[in-house]
Amino acid sequence: MTAPVALPQPAAADPRVLENLPALDSMRAVAAIAVLATHASFWGGAYSQTRFGTALARLDIGVAIFFVLSGFLLSRTWLERHARGAPAPSTGRYLWRRAVRIVPVYLLAAAGALLLLPGNDAASPGVWLRTLTMTNLYFDDRLPDGFTQMWSLATEVAFYVLLPLLMWVILSRRRDGKPSHSRLGTVVAALLLLNGTWLLDLAGRVDAVSPLSRLWLPSYLTWFAVGIVLAACYVRIRTGGPGEEGSKEDVLGRMAELVQLMGRTPGVCWTAALAVFVISATPLAGPSSLTAPTLGEALVKNLLYAAAAGLLVLPCVFAPAEGRFLRVLSLRPLRHLGHLSYSLFCVHLVILELVARARDMPLFEGRTFELFTLTLVISLLVSEVLYRLVERPALRLKDLGRPARDRSVDTSSPSVTATSS
Repeated sequence: MTAPVALPQPAAADPRVLENLPALDSMRAVAAIAVLATHASFWGGAYSQTRFGTALARLDIGVAIFFVLSGFLLSRTWLERHARGAPAPSTGRYLWRRAVRIVPVYLLAAAGALLLLPGNDAASPGVWLRTLTMTNLYFDDRLPDGFTQMWSLATEVAFYVLLPLLMWVILSRRRDGKPSHSRLGTVVAALLLLNGTWLLDLAGRVDAVSPLSRLWLPSYLTWFAVGIVLAACYVRIRTGGPGEEGSKEDVLGRMAELVQLMGRTPGVCWTAALAVFVISATPLAGPSSLTAPTLGEALVKNLLYAAAAGLLVLPCVFAPAEGRFLRVLSLRPLRHLGHLSYSLFCVHLVILELVARARDMPLFEGRTFELFTLTLVISLLVSEVLYRLVERPALRLKDLGRPARDRSVDTSSPSVTATSS
């Protein structure tokens, strides 16, 4: 196998400076619009269409794309600093940056859902408290109207909290002080095993206490693990990494070479992702309605989404910089849509229900395209306002109290970090 193509190195030797990957911003936009489309299709009753209903239902794969992106972007910081012999990021600083990224818009969206939608008129103080603290996923049997998509943000926050521990377990140093990734395979295998065990057995045992347990983090560890593996391969190629060719430690190097080779063919990756998506739209992955899938169908759908999302993200990291794929996905309008994706995700269900009521669109009675279009346009306008007046000012606080010389450059765009649900 040919040697991997070296990825561009940052101008500075500072291990805190991470390469900008603009195509990942655009993938956030793809994911957010896919989620909005599947919710509009559900409200309009399009899931029941014979030809395209199941495919529209499967656009919830956008959540899998978000989770893969978070796994990649957040773990990359730990992996790259470790490979360069730099100290691990401060856990407190990392959690603070996550908080200023997600909390302000979340609180506004939560208040909007609870105040504006009639279905939440009877919300008790306890429901308000659990919604504002993002904990109703663990205590309630349903989420508030206009906020049902927020199970994924609560699950992603659980991943944020777990990540420093995962990175501590994965990253070790040999006796000679050189970095080693020897625990990566073990930890990833453990995550996959826990994911499968939770879906097939453990979640059912917890259901009696918490009916939403199938939406907890263990059900989606595979999706985050795909992102972590992609990040490890990326860092291995970018930094050289440990291990000599043929050695045990160079297993990651050989895998990284293969992953990069795949990623340099965007057409192949996205065609393969489409094929996997089509399979997920068959009965193998369960019904498209609200009928609960069997345990086997749930696991199949989970694994298919992991594969498709990984294939979609892969060329965004490894495709040739001079190729058409990255040139298109790096266009400023597409990236800006990615910048709006978090606010778009938070507010779109509230706006969808308000639009449906204003336009007299009863549940399951059609007009899906009209509902999708109006919801998308209005949601983007609201998201633009939130981005400029809330998100960007809040992000200025991410390095509060930290000396300028110690401030790192965000992964991906300057204004948008990994949060994406």
